[in-house]
Formats: sequence, structure tokens, C-alpha cells
Amino acid sequence: MLAVEEAYRLVLTTARPLPPQAVPLAEAAGRTLRQSLLADRPLPPYDRVTMDGIALNYSALEAGQTDFIIERLQLAGTAPVPLSDPRAAVEIMTGAALPPGTDTVIRYEDLDFAAADNAADAAAGRRATVRVLPPRRGHNVHPLGHDQPAGARLLAPGRRLGPAEIAVAATVGAASLLVARRPRVAVVSTGDELVPVSAQPLPHQIHTSNAPMLAAALAADGAESQAFHFDDDLAALTAGLPPLLAAFDAVLLSGGVSKGRADFLPEALRVAGAEPLFHGVAQRPGQPFWFGQRPGGAAVFALPGNPVSAFVGYYRYVRGWLRASQGLDLAHDNQLFAELTAAVDFRPSLTYFLPVALSAAPDGRLLALPAPTAGSGDLAGLLAADGFLELPPTPTHFAAGSAWPLWLFREM
Repeated sequence: MLAVEEAYRLVLTTARPLPPQAVPLAEAAGRTLRQSLLADRPLPPYDRVTMDGIALNYSALEAGQTDFIIERLQLAGTAPVPLSDPRAAVEIMTGAALPPGTDTVIRYEDLDFAAADNAADAAAGRRATVRVLPPRRGHNVHPLGHDQPAGARLLAPGRRLGPAEIAVAATVGAASLLVARRPRVAVVSTGDELVPVSAQPLPHQIHTSNAPMLAAALAADGAESQAFHFDDDLAALTAGLPPLLAAFDAVLLSGGVSKGRADFLPEALRVAGAEPLFHGVAQRPGQPFWFGQRPGGAAVFALPGNPVSAFVGYYRYVRGWLRASQGLDLAHDNQLFAELTAAVDFRPSLTYFLPVALSAAPDGRLLALPAPTAGSGDLAGLLAADGFLELPPTPTHFAAGSAWPLWLFREM
């Protein structure tokens, strides 16, 4: 059987970047950027005031002046007018462009205001006295181009677009963005024992759960999916699989992949034209995992039918394939690690995916409390866990305090 890392390497060899498409900025969240995003002008695009107060020329303060006549009020979004008297000031609001002739802003908290002394002053506004001198010229001013020059690359292809990236795109006027097309995935459940979620199962039947589970995981990872079901029948599988292999980027199957008398999937996939890259991985749960590809077509993940096995297969293999297919830069994915809070013993020479509940220590360490299920069929047992620790085939004893790779399936 194949080692986990080698199986994952083979999975990624089949991932091809999906074609790009232009979408409106409002629809780009969660998508993968397929273009460079450049600053359309310097950032900030003007000398930006960062505090409500008065704008003045620092030279007047250096000359000992502390009382200033207010020439006018300037709000954010209004064109700046030059200061007419270098000994005066402009009352100004956060976000406004600094008026020519001024270079420093004194915040309201460091000023005292009084009415003007004469009619001319009253017409102009108020008089401000600087109570706390600023530490330097340019205080409370965000200078033009301080953050980025015009033309600077702000975002590179392969970046997942979250709220911060969307804000940057809006800042540079990107009304639409070139992003990766969403992967199209067929989710196929197999088994005579399965009935739809809306149906009443007989005592010997169960509701289908793997298909909704996989569809939910795919949606969270930016893919589109469509569900199908086949009974454990070789003829039905042989007839039904080829259209799916031709129409979708990937096909996710669950069940019918082991060595039972009704496990027809490997043969049906062969007849349908899917070539196997491996069948069987040295891991628990999920050992019977079959993976292959229709030449020039869909990648095929045939996961075991037991729900915990299918869950592990998705988060250890399918998710990485989806990310690579969307053009995400996997080199910048930081592998998470977590420390066991209790010792674990596992003697089979297999990689063990241990369900764990996570918490954070006061010093920032991520702690993993073992939350093993009652077996690979114990889907409800996953409710007590946040992810899987990947424990290697050796050693057989994993001490409390040792750290191992973590595969999250729940947001922390």
C-alpha cells in the first residue's frame, strides 16, 4: 500500500488550473485571483489627515506661535484650498486632503477654542490655542504614497480573496476581477442500503449522509457540486459513470471501493475509462481509497463508504486538489501543528488520523485533546472534534506534549 505523502503527491499531479473568468467585485469573495492587482495611483493618493483638529504650518510653531485664527472648515471629500495666511490654520476632519501651505495637524484634544476677537475674525470662525505641541512636523498626516507607489503589485495570482483583498481591490477601482472558475464536482453515493434524506428508511436501511457532507465541504471550499446515487450494480455503474467523467472536473464517490462481493466501483471505473493511480493507502481510517483519472478528463476520488473514512479522505486529499485546481499557491500554505494533551498508543504500521478537539494555551500553543470515534462508521462522533492529527506509522507511542500535523475541518 502507498504511504500517505506519496498518495497525496500523486493526487496533486492531476490538478490542472481551471480557466479564469471575470466576475463583478461583489461576487469575488472566496474566489482565487488569477491576475495581478496593481495600485492605480499612490496609496494614499494625497496627504491624508488622520485626526480631527486644525491643519497649520509647523514653522509657525517653531517661531513660538500658539494662537491661530481659523480661516475655514474643510471636510473629507472637499478639494483643498491653500492656506492664505501662514500664521492661520484650517479646521479639518479625518480623511480630508491636507491644504497646501500646511504640513501638520493638531488634534482637538490638544487645543483650546475661543470666539474670535473682532468682527473680521468672527466672520472667519474661531481662534484655536495649541495646548500640547506636536512632536514633529507632519504629525497626524498620512503622506502621499507612504504605503505604496503607483503601479506597485498589491496582489499576485493565486491569492484567496477575503475581506481584506476585496477592500484593496475596491480601493484601486477594480470593479471586476479575473478569478479561477469554480471546480465542478459530481458527488456520487453508492449502496443499496441508502435512501434519500427525505425518505423513511426501513429497519435495514439508512439515510444517505456522505453526499450531503461532501457537498457541504465542497461548497465551503469554493466548488460547485451535483449529487448522484447508484445502487450496488455493475451494469448501472458502468452505464452511469462515463457521462459524469466527461462533464465534471472531478468525481467524488463513496462506497463500493473495498473488496466485498458488491464492491463494483474499481471494475466499473476501469470500464468507464478511468485509469487508477493507486488503490489502497497505508492509513486508518480510509485504507481502501481508490484514486485515478480519466485521461484528459475528471479526477476520480473513490472514498470508502464509512463516513469517518470519507471525511478523512476529503480533508487530507480532495481539499488540496481543489485548491491546486483553483490556482491557489500551495507553497504558502502553512501546515498547522497541534500538541497532544494526552498520550496515544497506536500499534498498526499505518498513518493514523486521530480526531481531536482543539483549544489554545495561554502561551499560544494549539492543544489537541484526543476525541476518538467509536469507529469509521461513527459519524456523530465527529461532532466532538475540530480536526484530525496525522500520526505517522512510527513510533507506536505518541507522548503528551508532542506536536503533529493538523487537518482542520471546523473553523476555530
